[in-house]
Amino acid sequence: MTLTDLVKAFAPNGRLRASINTGNPILAAPTPDGSAKGVSVDLAQGFAQRLGVPLELVVFDTAAKSVDAVTQEQADIGFFAIDPRRGEGIHFTPPYVLIEGCYAVRNASPVTAMDQVDREGTRLVVGQGSAYDLLLSREIRRATLLRAPSSPAVVDYFIEHGADVAAGVKQQLEADAKRIGGLRLLPGHFMVIRQAMGCPRSRGEEAARFLAQYVEEMKASGFVTEALARHGIEGAAVAPAGNP
Repeated sequence: MTLTDLVKAFAPNGRLRASINTGNPILAAPTPDGSAKGVSVDLAQGFAQRLGVPLELVVFDTAAKSVDAVTQEQADIGFFAIDPRRGEGIHFTPPYVLIEGCYAVRNASPVTAMDQVDREGTRLVVGQGSAYDLLLSREIRRATLLRAPSSPAVVDYFIEHGADVAAGVKQQLEADAKRIGGLRLLPGHFMVIRQAMGCPRSRGEEAARFLAQYVEEMKASGFVTEALARHGIEGAAVAPAGNP
């Protein structure tokens, strides 16, 4: 595809609309003016510059809303955890960042290991429509899933409803444990969340390959590493080259 063809594919309205999820602190954070800042915003800006078009941020507070925006073509690109269900409507690039999904419990909880979570009577809180909600909905067999309205609301929902386990991004759980007190994370992680860029499947295979190439270049050049450092993000790893 020529650059003109790529611009038509990614920015049919003359601007690149990037769906940004501020519900994951690793990716982006809201700003006072209603916009956002973070690694995903930096990547969106870089891609818009590559296409030579202006960037428009479409900011959401949950992953589910961000996914819907791209699936329904209300946005041209987005930043998501790779998941087969989401992949029905979205072309994913290789991941650019790897994040751990972990469990948190009260200090007094008898649960000490991840293999003790999926048991009858256990109430496990997840963020509605998050990557770990999608995965745990497929894998949890005995515990009951409770869905908080968003990922940042998981721990508060967990406390309010007297649940047994909270699931989420490690960094969010650590911050909430420090904020609230009386909580601990279980050792290890139940999933590695592969954060990628994506575009609507309707934009075509060649456009998807161009976006994937962009992500690989941003990893290889050190751009993603520098963006994580610039925004003070710790505990997230840059995905290896070509990681599917």
